[in-house]
Amino acid sequence: MFWSGKLGEWEPLLEPMRCEDWWRKLEERVEAAYEKGEPEVYPPKETLFSALQVTAPSQVKCVILGQDPYHEPGQAHGLAFSVSRGQKIPPSLRNIYRELSDDLGCITPNHGCLQEWGERGVLLLNNVLTVYRGAANSHKTWGWQKFTTGLLEVVNQLPQPIAYLLWGKEAQSKVEQAALAQGAAPRLILTSSHPSPLSAYRGFLGSRPFSQVNNFLKEQGRQEIAWEISKN
Repeated sequence: MFWSGKLGEWEPLLEPMRCEDWWRKLEERVEAAYEKGEPEVYPPKETLFSALQVTAPSQVKCVILGQDPYHEPGQAHGLAFSVSRGQKIPPSLRNIYRELSDDLGCITPNHGCLQEWGERGVLLLNNVLTVYRGAANSHKTWGWQKFTTGLLEVVNQLPQPIAYLLWGKEAQSKVEQAALAQGAAPRLILTSSHPSPLSAYRGFLGSRPFSQVNNFLKEQGRQEIAWEISKN
């Protein structure tokens, strides 16, 4: 099938969902959309599951949940809030960088690629993994939410302490859907408004999520996350 071999070390953990009818329908619909090519689907097919390929289950220390991919050419590459190098830094990410600087004093990079976070244990997951060009949230009814809820249920059964950063109401809805507070190990759930320019001043800016995550990990005996991203 279309997704076989593309889910990294997560594949055997997600295997029970593969027999579900919604999985088959979602997989077929996504594959057909990529093959048709008009309108374009983002992220590119080869980066659809970058979040799972970059961050293995045993590495997960923190989950950041976004809405859906950026919908303009060249931006999305499978990691929530992240854009490919060479692309203009989106407004929401600029606010994330601003809070990161205020919170930990990190230098703001000249790019918007967050892959380093993924490699350090931050699972950068979108609630919906695909989108049509120029049409935000255009795939929200395709069934991706069932996939991500099931994936978060898997995350929540991992044996290590994990923090969740849930910015905005849509991300916060996953708390009950995936029973995030009932994990197999200690969990930290931090919520605030979304970092978009429309809502960042309603609670995101000044929330200091990054230091709180590191304090939690330190208390649980885990190595803290190096949040600073290479400048160039």
